[in-house]
Amino acid sequence: MAIYTLPELPYDYTALEPVIDPQIVELHHDKHHAAYVKGANDTLEQLEEARDAGSWGAINGLEKNLAFHLSGHILHSIYWHNMTGDGGGEPLAADGVGELADAIAESFGSFAGFKAQLTKAAATTQGSGWGVLAYEPVSGRLVVEQIYDHQGNVGQGSVPILVFDAWEHAFYLQYKNQKVDFIEAMWNVVNWQDVAKRHTTAKARAHSLLLAP
Repeated sequence: MAIYTLPELPYDYTALEPVIDPQIVELHHDKHHAAYVKGANDTLEQLEEARDAGSWGAINGLEKNLAFHLSGHILHSIYWHNMTGDGGGEPLAADGVGELADAIAESFGSFAGFKAQLTKAAATTQGSGWGVLAYEPVSGRLVVEQIYDHQGNVGQGSVPILVFDAWEHAFYLQYKNQKVDFIEAMWNVVNWQDVAKRHTTAKARAHSLLLAP
């Protein structure tokens, strides 16, 4: 039985227009995200077979595949909920996300500074990757991380709360090779309510991690 399943979209394919074309949303979710779910499940089966046979010749590749597909599944699951057709702008106390707004100001100096850093991190990923706002539990601060493919260049224990997908399949049909234009447009669909909930949950669960002094 499959361990991981493809989550349903929280909106229809047209909900993010004009920032993201419905065809992109459909292909991205139904094909690309689905492939990461299948890849994670297939790799778990292959690891079970390796354990049963005591055959470990492919262990390095299998572990790398599991991390790749599982991270892809998790990041995309966050990505869909991070967006809404009614989103965008700046997180404000008047909208009930004041704690998030304060955390951004404390960690980056200002919303403008944070926006510039995350935009650059996402737009300058080498090849395929992500720009991520994450809660870092050791310091209790927010950090921007640049993820290559689905994996590297992240702090251990950090929890992603806002993710910008900078893989070409996320934008190429609409924005061609203009990744920067896509990242700039993404700010118009950010679901700050979702980001704020993730921030609150990450803070509440930080004590469950084994933290460095």
